Amino acid sequence: MNSEFSEASRFDLLADTIRVLIGDDHRIVREGLKQILAEAPDVTVVAEAQSGDEVLAQVRALGGPEGIDLVLLDVAMPGSDGLDVLQRLRKEHPRLPVLMLSTYPEKQYAVRCIRLGACGYLNKSADPDDMLLAVRKCAGGGRYLTPATAEALAAAVGGAHAQVGPEALSHREHQVYRLLTQGLTVSEIGAQLGLAPNTVSTYRARILEKTGTKNDVELALYAERHRAGA
Repeated sequence: MNSEFSEASRFDLLADTIRVLIGDDHRIVREGLKQILAEAPDVTVVAEAQSGDEVLAQVRALGGPEGIDLVLLDVAMPGSDGLDVLQRLRKEHPRLPVLMLSTYPEKQYAVRCIRLGACGYLNKSADPDDMLLAVRKCAGGGRYLTPATAEALAAAVGGAHAQVGPEALSHREHQVYRLLTQGLTVSEIGAQLGLAPNTVSTYRARILEKTGTKNDVELALYAERHRAGA
């Protein structure tokens, strides 16, 4: 009788476990996240991926929401970046929550991620307790907003007709902007995003115009100012 109760309890425990897929291209980050999540008896990591395309393949292999309860996804991923993957996941599996992770401050990416359908945005330096709270809330169908994210959203709503800074860029422009400020050439960006070099050059010209910069050096300084909050 005790054995039967034990088996039933074990089944119930597994049924209540939050199954997480981690998508991040840095192994040390994935290991750190797994260590944090391992501290919670109600959370288990069922898969991990180191590129955007691998995240999509893993989600499909596991049957989407049938095999995963939450995707923890890095914004900056090689190949298809986190924002592209987020959009594709929302189309293919609209019931699957995606919690975005980044080293960038909330004001740079949080609003963009939430608008694309993320259930939350969390900095990788977040306290482990906040990380677990975000995981549980998103997996339960809720939305996790840090005070900084809520402030960024409020600012975006208040200035919806006068966006400035990186938020003024379109999704594709922002992708090119991020890679330009990382030092990639037009050809390298084209190869990574699957775009012709002249198309990337067109995006680059728009980005320089929207940011009021004249070249890649000024653009890098511009990005650093916005990253630092100036």
